[in-house]
Amino acid sequence: MSIENALRYEDSHDEQAVEEAVSVEETPELRRSVEQEIQGNVDTNHYEAAGRGLTLEAEERLAARDWEISRTRNRWDYRADSDREARTRADVERTNEARRRRFAKRAASVDPWAGAAKDDPRSDLSRDELATVNRQAKRIHDRVRTGTTTAALSKRLARRLADGADILEASVSVTEAEWNAPGTVVPIGALGDVNRSEVCLEGHVTVLWEPTSPAISQVGLIEDETGRTKFTSWAKSDMKMVREGEWVRLRGVEKSWYEGRVSVALTGWSRIEFPERERL
Repeated sequence: MSIENALRYEDSHDEQAVEEAVSVEETPELRRSVEQEIQGNVDTNHYEAAGRGLTLEAEERLAARDWEISRTRNRWDYRADSDREARTRADVERTNEARRRRFAKRAASVDPWAGAAKDDPRSDLSRDELATVNRQAKRIHDRVRTGTTTAALSKRLARRLADGADILEASVSVTEAEWNAPGTVVPIGALGDVNRSEVCLEGHVTVLWEPTSPAISQVGLIEDETGRTKFTSWAKSDMKMVREGEWVRLRGVEKSWYEGRVSVALTGWSRIEFPERERL
């Protein structure tokens, strides 16, 4: 490096150092005053100044938390062995029991046999009448193939007798009620008499036809000892496939009528059961 260039470099470096020194001296140092220091300590540490500088939402949340803490501390049973939960459960149980009693009282005003204090009507029957009622209840249970127990059916028959009906009228009434109950397997010959759209039935698949539409998965006839009807399984329902001659149980199928004939269709809510397969 030449002497001239060296002198120029030193001059520029000195000028830059002077400018930096001047800029530093021109920037004042910002310091808090004594009053600001005192107020800052008060705002930070004093209990009455808690929440200053927060948003309104944060202040409300802090106030609610303080209120809940004070409410909990002022509770009369604030102790390690508090029985607050046990007393709450007892109050809820008493309320539920009173609600059940009011409901039973209203139900008894409509149905005399719904009262809790009503005795079993079978206790008023003679030995021969009770035997007849039990035999008829067994027949209804075997015929309808319902989930209702024989004891419950005999009790309902005895109620009908106590209301003035004879054994034949009581049997017909209870049988029809069981057939109309949801989930009961209805004889195919009695499908038209059931006054609900969703039914359950079972029988042999006697015929399967070729579907005429891609929307149909299977179509055919199902038959039992009381009659036969057409069934349709839609492709969207995604049901299991059945075979001819197979005994199947169709649950939750929809009834439909065409030219005076009743048929059933399997929907997405339906279910197919195979009793013969399950026994294997």
